[in-house]
Amino acid sequence: MTAVVATETTGALESDPNIGAIPGAPEAPRVPALADLTVGDVVAEKTYHLTRDSLVKYAAASGDFNPIHYRDDVANSVGLPGVIAHGVLTMSVSAQLVADWLGSAGFVSDFQARFTRPVPVDGTDGADVVVTATVGLIDTVGARIDLAVLFDGAKVLGKSQARVVFTTGAAHAGTAAE
Repeated sequence: MTAVVATETTGALESDPNIGAIPGAPEAPRVPALADLTVGDVVAEKTYHLTRDSLVKYAAASGDFNPIHYRDDVANSVGLPGVIAHGVLTMSVSAQLVADWLGSAGFVSDFQARFTRPVPVDGTDGADVVVTATVGLIDTVGARIDLAVLFDGAKVLGKSQARVVFTTGAAHAGTAAE
């Protein structure tokens, strides 16, 4: 939606999409519209940096205090390369990418993934998980968003998909500021 304002010189109404814009400020995030989607579109991509601190915070929030998530010796004793991220934490960051992209245009009605390999989190360097969201299927009310979730170039989640539903009135192009 374009802002409508009265000009100082004529008093006539004129449309100006830049009214209220702050020079140099980032643009408002675009609210996605179902009509604008095409199968194969990459709609979002982000790298999430996980640290051992991230794992401790997640353990406190989830109640999952399995020592493979914070003790290298225990992780090594069960054949892991070291401390690993919680699988559901990895799923959560991938789902968050979709939720952030979708914004107020709708909601995530379903999310699924399979754990295919662990994400080792180095005590010094942490771990970078790269998530790419691509439109996989479109129907009359929403879309399936396919997620590529990678660590060190390898998939860590398989068949990772989110079903998004666009709500009434949000299936038009616009910005989050509207």
